[in-house]
Amino acid sequence: MRSSALVSGALAVLLLVLVAVGWSPLLSLDRSITDELHRSAVAEPGFTRFNRILSDWVWDPWTMRGLIALAVVVLWALRERLLAQWLAAAGLLAAGVQQGLKWAVGRARPGWPDPVDSAQYASFPSGHAMTATVTCGLLLWVLALHWRENWRGWSVIASVALVSVLGVGWTRVYLGVHWPSDVVAGWLLGYSFVVVSIITFRRWGQDIERPGPPGSGRRRMGETP
Repeated sequence: MRSSALVSGALAVLLLVLVAVGWSPLLSLDRSITDELHRSAVAEPGFTRFNRILSDWVWDPWTMRGLIALAVVVLWALRERLLAQWLAAAGLLAAGVQQGLKWAVGRARPGWPDPVDSAQYASFPSGHAMTATVTCGLLLWVLALHWRENWRGWSVIASVALVSVLGVGWTRVYLGVHWPSDVVAGWLLGYSFVVVSIITFRRWGQDIERPGPPGSGRRRMGETP
């Protein structure tokens, strides 16, 4: 798990550097992909409206943050106070990191004479992609930690999370408000953030134990069943 987070983080940093220095092969690839998808978006208004609903409402960062907030309330009600506080802090920190990187890099979004959608703030990394990755990753871990053993619908929930993470990246590029490298960086940073957050919590809560299932003894908070 640690090694995958390191690789993901290193690739995200590499993308950041390439974007910051304006590496022409990457910029050309970004432009060719966005140009092609934008032509499709203009030519298919019905499909474009569908993508806007997904991007601007279903998978919007505020929707994702709302899911985090709901999970915090549920955990608090279940007296999982430490985990609830950690989850809230992780969500806030991820949002801060994302906005800080946008400000530091200051990459301009794609510009079109006939835009099909609009977005605020700088382009790199994609806030939608990073927020969806962080939210889905952390919530899946929390669900696995508490309820996976008795939840037959686990594979469905995991599939919905995966579709959401990949789908929101697609919509941002298709709608012409992000470059592909913005989205990839958001995924990479989000994954690294999730793994580091889980590892940090496990170490922080290593002396806090909670009862396990009958007959299993006790297990440390943060350990998956």
